[in-house]
Amino acid sequence: MTEKKERYEIILAGSGGQGLVLAGIMLGEAAILEGRNVVQTQSYGIASRGGLSLAEVIIDREEIVYQQVQEPDFILALTEEALEKYAALAEKGVRIFYDTTLAKPRTGANLTGYPFTKIASDLGNVASVNILSLGALTAAVPVVKTESLANVIRKRFRGKALEMNLDALQKGVELI
Repeated sequence: MTEKKERYEIILAGSGGQGLVLAGIMLGEAAILEGRNVVQTQSYGIASRGGLSLAEVIIDREEIVYQQVQEPDFILALTEEALEKYAALAEKGVRIFYDTTLAKPRTGANLTGYPFTKIASDLGNVASVNILSLGALTAAVPVVKTESLANVIRKRFRGKALEMNLDALQKGVELI
């Protein structure tokens, strides 16, 4: 686990349909619950499912003036395309967490792979890969408290979806 900082710049990258925009929004909402300032931006390819999808989140105790990530602290890459796009930043000290289910395994400083999609699928809900990976990230890097993310999940989901997403969050935390 790393030391908690005042400001974080985060990129969540993968394929449309993996829920990364929602993950970015939820991460931001968790930070707001903790009294922090947040900016969340998103972009995605022309295809809503399958094209490159990005969510950028900046969390700070101070006012956020510039609303785009300039120096990411860490990146979540859920596809080979996303990992290819950002892998070189690992050499510059940016921690990259990536999905070994969908991206080729790599070695090197600051590159950490987990089979996020496989684990989500084994839990019975591949769509929860976004929440599972957020659980792992927040366990590894104290951007927000896991309980804050759980509170956001409780506000967004009901019934079986709530249970599955809370299970996915916990499974992600347990990976770390």
